[in-house]
Amino acid sequence: MIQESSRRSGGRAARRAARTSPLAQDIRPIRPGMSGGTLKPLSDADVLKIHGAALDALENIGLADAPPSGVAYLTAAGCIQGDDGRLRFPRAVVEDALAMANRSITLCSRDGNTDLELSGHRVHFGTAGAAVHMVDVHGKDYRDSTVQDLHDAARICDKLDNIHFVQRPMVCRDIPDNREMDLNSIYACTSGTTKHVGVSFSEPDFVAPAIEMLHMIAGGEDKWRERPFVSNSNCFVVPPMKFATESCEVMEQCILHGMPVLLLSAGMAGATAPSTIAGAIVQAVAECLAGLVYVNAIKPGAPAIMGTWPFGLDLRTGAMTGGSGEQALLTAGCAQMHKFYGLPGGAAAGISDSKLPDMQAGWEQMCSNVMAGLSGLNMVYESAGMHASLLGFCHESLILGDDLIGQAMRCVRGIEVNDETLALDQIRDVCIDGPGHY
Repeated sequence: MIQESSRRSGGRAARRAARTSPLAQDIRPIRPGMSGGTLKPLSDADVLKIHGAALDALENIGLADAPPSGVAYLTAAGCIQGDDGRLRFPRAVVEDALAMANRSITLCSRDGNTDLELSGHRVHFGTAGAAVHMVDVHGKDYRDSTVQDLHDAARICDKLDNIHFVQRPMVCRDIPDNREMDLNSIYACTSGTTKHVGVSFSEPDFVAPAIEMLHMIAGGEDKWRERPFVSNSNCFVVPPMKFATESCEVMEQCILHGMPVLLLSAGMAGATAPSTIAGAIVQAVAECLAGLVYVNAIKPGAPAIMGTWPFGLDLRTGAMTGGSGEQALLTAGCAQMHKFYGLPGGAAAGISDSKLPDMQAGWEQMCSNVMAGLSGLNMVYESAGMHASLLGFCHESLILGDDLIGQAMRCVRGIEVNDETLALDQIRDVCIDGPGHY
C-alpha cells in the first residue's frame, strides 16, 4: 500500500509539473511576431490621400534646421535648400529612398532567443516613454525615478513573456550629468535583460563611449556589428517640420556605428501637429519619410524604423490624452501607412492618463493596445506600465500589463477556420452518438 500510494503521488506530481511548465514556443497560443493587419481604419482612398499630402508637404514646405552635415547628406541625395534655409524633398528623392530602404529588419537580442523580425504585419509589444516619476501604488504618490528603478524594470521585463523588447521607460533622475545618465541607462537595461533594448543619447559626443561599452558587452566590434542588440530611439524632428539638430547628429553617429535607428516623430495634435487625426498622421508620415531619406543618404539600406508617434491633446485643457480613443485611432492609422510603404514601423499605445493602475487605466491600455495589434503595428511602444500621460511609470502596472497584452495578442491571433476548427465531426458525435453535450 505504501508503494502504491507513493507511485500515485509521484504520478500526480508529474502531471502537475507538466501542467505548470511553460509550453514549447511552437505550440504557445500567443507568441511574439504574430501577424495582425485585420483592422484598417483608413480606406484605400484615404491612404492614397495621406500619402499624396505627405509628399506635397515635403516638396513644397520642407523641413528647417538641419545640421550642416545633414544639409550635405540631403542635398547630395537631391534635396533642395531654399533661400529660407528649408530643405525640400522632390518626390523622386523620396521614391528613391523608399526603393533602397531596408524593409525586413531584425532587432537582435543579446542571447539570440528573443530576436524581433519586423517584416510584414508582425506585432511586438514593449516599453518606452522616459517617465520622470515612479508610481507608488501603496502610498498613492509619485517620486523621482532612479537608475535602480530602470534596472528593476528591465529585470521584470526579462521575465514577462508578452513584453518583447525594453526601451527605456523612465529617466534616471538621480544622475544629474547627462553623459553619465546615458551610459548608466544603457548599462542598467542591458544588465537587466537579454531582450532587445532601445536607448537615447543627449548629445552626439556621448555615442562613441556608449558604443565602446557595447563592444565590450558584445565581445568585440565585429560581434556587435553582426548582432547589434541595442537601437537608438531618435527624436530627429521637432514638430512641426523641423529637424532636431543635435539629435540628427546623434543619428548620424549611430548609423555609422551599425546601430538600428527609430525615426521618432512625436507631434502633439492641436499643438505641434494639426488637430485633426488625418492631419496629424500626414505630418508624422512626412517627417518620417524625410528621416528615411536622411538615413539612406548616409548609408543605403541602414536599418530604420518609421516611428510615427503623433499624440492626442485635450483642446480644453492643453493636456495630453494618451489613453483616448483618438490616440488609438492615430496609432492604428499610422500602422496602416507603414504597411502601405512596406516598411517596419512603430507607434505608441497602451498609455493611460490615469494616475494609478485602476479601472480607467485598464480600459485605456487595452483599447489602444488591441487596436495597435489588430492593425499590424510592428513595434508597439509604451504598451505597459505608463501612467499620467507618460509622466509616471509603475512596476506593478508593468506586470498587470503583461497579462493585458496577452489578451491583446490573442485578439491579434484571430479566428482559425479549417476542417478541424469547424468541428463538424465533434457536433455530429455529440448530437448523434454522444450524450448531447460537450
